[in-house]
Amino acid sequence: MKDVLIVGAGLAGAACARVCLEAGIAVRVLDRGHRAGGRMATRTLRDAPGGEHPVDTGAPYFTVSDDGFREVADRWRDRGLIREWTDTFWTAGPFGLREPKPGPMRYASTRGIRSLVEDLLTGIEVRQEADVDAVGVHRLVDRAHPEIVVLAMPGPQAARLLQAHHADLAALADQAYAPALALVARFEERTWPEFDGAFVSNVPELSWIADDGRSRGDGAPVLVAHSTPELAADHLDDPSAAQPALLKALRGVLGVHADPVEARVQRWTYAKPTSGRQSTFHLSADGIGLCGDGWAEKSKVEAAWVSGTALGEAIVDRLA
Repeated sequence: MKDVLIVGAGLAGAACARVCLEAGIAVRVLDRGHRAGGRMATRTLRDAPGGEHPVDTGAPYFTVSDDGFREVADRWRDRGLIREWTDTFWTAGPFGLREPKPGPMRYASTRGIRSLVEDLLTGIEVRQEADVDAVGVHRLVDRAHPEIVVLAMPGPQAARLLQAHHADLAALADQAYAPALALVARFEERTWPEFDGAFVSNVPELSWIADDGRSRGDGAPVLVAHSTPELAADHLDDPSAAQPALLKALRGVLGVHADPVEARVQRWTYAKPTSGRQSTFHLSADGIGLCGDGWAEKSKVEAAWVSGTALGEAIVDRLA
């Protein structure tokens, strides 16, 4: 049987795998992490009031404009996996929240955004903590000879796997990415102004703040703040060293005087591509596929799903 091997269990890889599985193609997924999800990452705060509280440390929400993705989102909503969060974020600066900024409806996951990737991977063989060193001339990956190999990951990571045997494809895959740090801070109680999320400017440490309790809908006193790329670049080797600066900036913007009862920092070396692409995926003549949120004019959660789905459909057409 013709088969497909997908390296990367983020949303793009999961979407591609789902299309292949539903077309009757044998598919399996390898991922270096200990849980699926990629940058759609969720941590669990186990000592939060009321019990465990999932908090999103990567993508905090998604929007919907593609018809196919809307069908998927509608099914998630009907099953209680997502909820409408807000259509209004704020702008913020050194002196606090400034003004509301209406936009499209943002959807949040009730169980943590990783659960959406895990849902797409239902029934698909996934091996976590898998080490894939290179994609060779004969696609010798994990001691297998799959018909198609998909690299569903940020461009720089795909380029490293391809460089030894596919230099031209590595150059195509490579793409500049900006880093970020995500600070999760749980407080004893909610003491900040009412808001859902805020785009931050003129604060050297921060680019984004989210009220995770409002996102989840449980009102937990949890904030998530994303750093600027510049701060992240200076702390990639030791993300925890940036925690004091991030906390100080977060408390300053929101006027929070109390210290958090729990805080941690998550590093994202490849948080977001700095430029877009016209193509939604690439599938080479010799059966190596590339997909992900970088294969779009603008990086976002929906773009990852569109990219993985489009590549999956192209693979089905080729193997039919």
